[in-house]
Amino acid sequence: MFRNLLKTSFSINNRLQLCRFKATIDYSKFPKINEEDLEERFVRGSGPGGQAVNKTANNVVLKHIPTGIIVKCHKSRLVEENRKEARKLLAIKLDNEINGENSVEAQTRKVEAKKMNEADRRRRKLQEMKQKWKERENIE
Repeated sequence: MFRNLLKTSFSINNRLQLCRFKATIDYSKFPKINEEDLEERFVRGSGPGGQAVNKTANNVVLKHIPTGIIVKCHKSRLVEENRKEARKLLAIKLDNEINGENSVEAQTRKVEAKKMNEADRRRRKLQEMKQKWKERENIE
C-alpha cells in the first residue's frame, strides 16, 4: 500500500517538475520555414555503408536562400528521413541565428544548467551535513 502511494506521488512530482521546466521555454519565436525559401540538392554520401551509400545520392544539402545558411544531412540511407532531419537542423540553426540568447536551444541549456546547479547545491549540502555529523560523533 505504502509503496504504491510512494510511486504515485513520485511520478506526480516528476510530471509537475517536467511541466514546470517545459513552461519556461518560449517556442513562440521559433522560425517557420517556407519551402519557397529553400534550395534542396541531393548529393552522394560517404562513410560506412559501402556500395549502398556510395552509389546513391541520399545526402541532403539544404540552403536557406534569405540567410545563406547551409545544412548537410546524411544520417540515414533513406532520402526522406534525411530530408526531414535536414529541415529540423535548419530550423534549429535559423532559431539560433535569429533569436540568439532567446533561441529554444539556448533556453534549454539554461534550464539544464539550472537543474545541474540545483543538484550540485543539494549534493554539497548533504556532504556538509555528513561532515558535521562526523565531527559531532567523532568518527574518522
